[in-house]
Amino acid sequence: MELFPEEKTGHEPLPPLAERMRPKELKQIVGQEHLLGANGTLTRAVSEKNLPSTIFWGPPGTGKTTCARLLAAELGIDFISISAVTSGVKELKAILTRAEHSKRQGTTSLLFIDEIHRYNKAQQDALLQAVEEGTVIFIGATTENPSFEVVGPLLSRCLVVSFKPLIEEALAIILQKALTEDAEIKALNLALNKKSKSRLYAHSAGDARRLLNALDITAHLVEPDKEGKRQINPEDIDMALEGRTYLYDKQGDAHYDTISAFIKSVRASDPDAAVYYLARMLEAGEDPLFIARRLVVLASEDVGNAAPNGLVLATSAFQAVHQIGMPEARIILAQATTYLASCPKSNASYMALNQAQSDLKKMGPQPVPKKLRNPVTKLMKDEKYGEGYEYSHEYEGGFSGMDCLPDKLKDRIYYKPKDIGQEKAIKERLEGWWKKRRMKDKL
Repeated sequence: MELFPEEKTGHEPLPPLAERMRPKELKQIVGQEHLLGANGTLTRAVSEKNLPSTIFWGPPGTGKTTCARLLAAELGIDFISISAVTSGVKELKAILTRAEHSKRQGTTSLLFIDEIHRYNKAQQDALLQAVEEGTVIFIGATTENPSFEVVGPLLSRCLVVSFKPLIEEALAIILQKALTEDAEIKALNLALNKKSKSRLYAHSAGDARRLLNALDITAHLVEPDKEGKRQINPEDIDMALEGRTYLYDKQGDAHYDTISAFIKSVRASDPDAAVYYLARMLEAGEDPLFIARRLVVLASEDVGNAAPNGLVLATSAFQAVHQIGMPEARIILAQATTYLASCPKSNASYMALNQAQSDLKKMGPQPVPKKLRNPVTKLMKDEKYGEGYEYSHEYEGGFSGMDCLPDKLKDRIYYKPKDIGQEKAIKERLEGWWKKRRMKDKL
């Protein structure tokens, strides 16, 4: 007999709309045709009954968890799901022990670990033997770059597939399905015009879960008109989501629109806006290393040689944040953010690399000039390797003027320094050294 029996109301609360609309079959997942289309990577793996251990990498709300669950169902194997946020090595080892026992009984298990990047090295290492021996089919989901957040030995044993943010066409399919198939939403008798739908897509930022949550919140706040229809206008959506749009979800998914605003503020040399978005991310519980890593990239991509110390400071900040941790790491991030935002900006080195890679794709790898090749054997010497090489230190000013590009790319200009910060001096120096090449580029 229960001392405090639970009262039965007859009206059990419904799961959230996003949960109610979760796809029941792989073919219902939209926006990931490169993985689940007719010739998709995962489609082929399922058809061949040969699903390898895999890392699902992509932004939140793109179907990573759902896909893992449905892959297990499609293959007829056990599905075990845990979160790296709430589990540890002890629980993981217990799961792997049970999975090994099941395997001996002829049952395969798929172990799905959400937020795999939240596991430290020791926790990730605990998976290695099970993955190597095929004790489980492992699928780890992450919003972070696996190259940085998944240890090398585990990464080398896994296939990495990218889940893309949902484009508007995919979001439109999901929205229409909710409007026409969910019983509660249909009962609300909603009406959305083109502008309202566009506003929902904008708020969702490629995240199906955010799209459906936004629809659910707005639908229950709009009052019906005399005919019982609830007309949803863009202003209703903004009002319903005020104060919620930029919140992180309970799993701590990276908030892509806020990090985008942060990076673009630093790039735009607006330290006030940048530090505001920094504060917003930190208050929401963003991983400080994620922010620091983005600053390192920005220091090279957007500040570049206009202020070369920016990369040095950003890299030092990343190391300091890693060593110090929160809450003091916020001070280090604030210094790096305001410094980089206040630096002169140049993307010349970044653009140079892009242009060189473009030529490589168009023309293929061109032969290295023989004068730049080392004549380490007699045959190489006979082939005139190294002939014509000019040793820079033997020339006045340490500059020989030797053209090192392949013949088909002779006089090509990739790096075009700007008249900004320290890069102005670099530009003047290069124009003095390479007068002919640089003048030709200006014509």
